[in-house]
Amino acid sequence: MKKRIINVISYLLPRLFTKIAYSKLTNPQIRKLRENEFEIISQSITTDFKFKDFTIKTYEWGDKGETVLLVHGWEGQAGNFSDLIRKLVASGYKVKAFDGPSHGFSSKGRTSLLEFSELIGVLIKKYKVKKIVSHSFGGVATTFALQNNLDIQIDKYVLLTTPDKFLDRINDVIRQNGISNKVKNKLIEKFETETNYKVATLNVSDFVKEIKVAQSLIIHDRNDKVISIEQSKNVYKNWPNSQFIEIEGTGHFRILRTENVLKEVLNYLN
Repeated sequence: MKKRIINVISYLLPRLFTKIAYSKLTNPQIRKLRENEFEIISQSITTDFKFKDFTIKTYEWGDKGETVLLVHGWEGQAGNFSDLIRKLVASGYKVKAFDGPSHGFSSKGRTSLLEFSELIGVLIKKYKVKKIVSHSFGGVATTFALQNNLDIQIDKYVLLTTPDKFLDRINDVIRQNGISNKVKNKLIEKFETETNYKVATLNVSDFVKEIKVAQSLIIHDRNDKVISIEQSKNVYKNWPNSQFIEIEGTGHFRILRTENVLKEVLNYLN
């Protein structure tokens, strides 16, 4: 009933609700870390990195070995990779991670896919990264960064679920808040005006046709209720030299701490 009322009001007051929807699209909520996630952050070498108007928290574990960059999802943070970080360090890797703009322990402010992605491109070059693991929206931001930096070449890239079309993210905001399609159209118009990008062009399945990644692996739970497995499958179909593993019983978030998934990631990176 509440969503139905919001739908009617948003239809009558589209300008107001466009502002509300855009705020939700550009101001990620901060989710509390689990105890073991906070613990892994406390064990890292932490550095402040200045990026545009943000102070970005970057993290490092391990003092030798090949570097693996971890890219969290929207409303996620570096600590979400706690179980994988421990395994990577134990296997001899140096691990780099960060909290995106307005995420985790980085400074707060309005942000977007574009800023998140631009930061990834900067960090890949700064750390001379050849191996990457991303979760969820991190796959959108990373592939977009690589598409905008075709001089970057990555050896191996693992995506633990990935959305495909950025339009789906907008649809999620509209659906979750019960806002009318009239507002959706105005929201898309506002995004395109502010960013100079057409929403219809922001698709991972298009980015991967151009990016320089030698080998890639996508792992997705068939019952993921946050991102449909069909989105990952469409990315896979459009990505030469990619592999796809369909799993069950992890959902969208538990995939980051499921033992057999972590083993698959390590085996693939080695």
